[in-house]
Amino acid sequence: MNDLTTLAAGAKAWPFEQARLLLERVQKRPKDVVIFETGYGPSGLPHIGTFGEVVRTSMVRHAFCVLTDGKIATKIICVSDDMDGMRKLPENVPNHDMLRDYMQRPLTDVPDPFGTHASFAHHNNARLCAFLDSFGFEYEFKSATELYKSGAFDATLLKALAVYDELMAIMLPTLGEERRQTYSPFLPISPKSGRVLYVPMKRIDAAAGTITFDDEDGEEITQPVTGGRAKMQWKPDFGMRWAALGVDFEMFGKDHQPNQGIYARICKALGAEPPVNYVYEMFLDQHGEKISKTKGNGISVEQWLAYAAPESLSLYNFQKPRTAKKLYFDVIPKAVDEYLAYVESYHGQNLAEQLENPAWHIHAGAPPKDLTPISFALLMNLVSASNAETKDLLWAFIAKYAPGTTPATHPFLDKLCGYAIRYFEDFIKPTKRFRAASDKEHAAFEDLIARLDALPADTTDGEAIQNEVYAVGKEHGFEPLRDWFKALYEVLFGVESGPRFGQFAAIFGVRETSTLLRKGLAGELFKVA
Repeated sequence: MNDLTTLAAGAKAWPFEQARLLLERVQKRPKDVVIFETGYGPSGLPHIGTFGEVVRTSMVRHAFCVLTDGKIATKIICVSDDMDGMRKLPENVPNHDMLRDYMQRPLTDVPDPFGTHASFAHHNNARLCAFLDSFGFEYEFKSATELYKSGAFDATLLKALAVYDELMAIMLPTLGEERRQTYSPFLPISPKSGRVLYVPMKRIDAAAGTITFDDEDGEEITQPVTGGRAKMQWKPDFGMRWAALGVDFEMFGKDHQPNQGIYARICKALGAEPPVNYVYEMFLDQHGEKISKTKGNGISVEQWLAYAAPESLSLYNFQKPRTAKKLYFDVIPKAVDEYLAYVESYHGQNLAEQLENPAWHIHAGAPPKDLTPISFALLMNLVSASNAETKDLLWAFIAKYAPGTTPATHPFLDKLCGYAIRYFEDFIKPTKRFRAASDKEHAAFEDLIARLDALPADTTDGEAIQNEVYAVGKEHGFEPLRDWFKALYEVLFGVESGPRFGQFAAIFGVRETSTLLRKGLAGELFKVA
């Protein structure tokens, strides 16, 4: 074992904890390729939950590869449940009149309302793959329809038919009395209408591999369960898929947890060992309510990426996955600066510390260097103070503060400038609440102006400037001292708090900061508000 593998065996980060559980499973049941699975419902477009599941699974996979020194092959499969029947018309798609004739048909049989793909499922599957590819995820896409029709599930479906009574014994106690009367783990596809039928089985013949049921017009039909002529109800399908595909690891949201035992029992009844599962908590909107695709609350991946880099979203998914977290626009700046802080600290850490650093997991063990000398919060203050509407103006300040730093040398910082301008305009500017300085604050502002004016105009030592700011606050009797900084931010920026003021002044320029302070005293900023 090398040093990395040895340290990975004791690393506390949750991906390593899951990787060790998975290794225990594989050591008991050796196999050539360890399978990580994620699932996708193609009735809608990929969303932030899809991203979270794949990025977290990718982190566990990488941790497992490090733990095993790459000696065990792995792959992630992303399965689209595209053989499900379309139960309702999606609100966010066109051509509802056309779709109405295809209710309860498998999603791969429903025409694409956008007119670009072979079916509605093909359209959404293509969007899913493009979505995952845009983040550079490594995965193998699998269509449930193709798995059913190609015969990949046939052996497991025949096994399910052979243990039909056992499956029913697992499922029936979980159902209401009325549903029990008509329930079957198999959903036949009508040979006449092509619809997915929710009908009871009249007979099953395990030896022949057939089921008998009444079609929609009342005619008794006998047909095989194989070859895509039937699919399984979603709970039995979960366990069947684990067994058929040899899944070793799958994570899912807390809403699946009540059914986790059912999935596992189905899988065992089909002769396979259930995979290692990791249950994560759900995201909440700004009101503390669960994010829902149908409600459209919370924030989408596209919305997040309009204001921040994808790495910050990866960090947000890495942090405390078993704790319910608010996922709304106000969490973005903190996530960005935390990401930057983790990347910066990584390069000064020893190997054991690096394995606990989120940046290691976000970047598969190779975090970048020298992303930016300026935080996201400072950039937004710079936007506020300079009224910047373009990145060029921000770069003019950055170039003075950090000579040699350009969009070409620091492309991440260049993107960050664009994000800061957009975020400020959309979320900070509309909520600004400037105020006038009190008499006490007025005297302190005058003192700070004098001190800044006494510094060389080209001063870029943020710590030295911060010391002057501290000294003013103490000499003018601000207790606690944070009231002094609160006054600075409320008068100058219309917000209650912000990053280190000395660092801001170093970037903005000491003379420019003096001018800003004078405008604050004169009420010019207050009048603008």
